[in-house]
Order: sequence, then structure tokens, then C-alpha cells
Amino acid sequence: MTSYPIPVVRLIIADSNNKVLILKRSNTEFSGGDWCLPGGKVEYGQTVEQALSLELLEETSLICAQSTFLFFQDSLPMESGSMHCINFYFKCIVKGSVKLNEESVEFAWVSQENLDNFNLVFRNDLALLRYWGKVI
Repeated sequence: MTSYPIPVVRLIIADSNNKVLILKRSNTEFSGGDWCLPGGKVEYGQTVEQALSLELLEETSLICAQSTFLFFQDSLPMESGSMHCINFYFKCIVKGSVKLNEESVEFAWVSQENLDNFNLVFRNDLALLRYWGKVI
């Protein structure tokens, strides 16, 4: 485990009803079977913008037509020795249809009203509440 924060991009893709795309994780050592926003780590030598476009394409086959930075969120380790991430949240306008890679087994469109029906990890639930204007 690293002893420094890891930069991560998280993408908020909303439909016309302001429902947001989430993915059910699989084939991963972190939180398999749980839900999260599309995204991933920013690799060495990669810009944040490059990471968001590549992660989106890899995970969903969607192409980012436009992105807007929203906010960042510290994701401190939940337990000793676990990962410390700094999440950079972007709203993305996309092109294409969702086709998942091996990292996810399912996708859903979540709203404020049904957020509690999904076990979101990496504090993505708090980020979505912030995006929807809820005070947290």
C-alpha cells in the first residue's frame, strides 16, 4: 500500500431526468459487488483529463464529448493500511451506448430517491448528494 494520496477521477454522467450512471464492480480487489461512479486512478505521466477520457472509454465504451470539473473530495483511509485517495469529480456529456468491460457486471441509473437502494463505495454516495445540492 502506498503512503501517499492517490489521485482518482470520478465521472458524473446524468441523463435527461438527472439520474446518474453507476457501475456494479467485479473482477477487482477493491469492493467487488458494490456500486460506484465510473472512473479510476490517474496514472503517472497522465493528465487528469486524459485519465477521465480513458477510464470512461475503458469501463463503459462511452466517449467524453465535454467535461466540467465540479469538486474534489478527500477519501481518507477507512482503516489502517487502506488506500487514501483524492477524488476529482467531473460532470461529463457523453456520446455512444454503455458497453461494460470486465471490471463491471451491471450498470444502473440512480436518482436521489433511490440512492439508498445501492451500496455505493468510495464515498461516491456523499459526492452524489453534493452534486444534487444536498448539504452533507
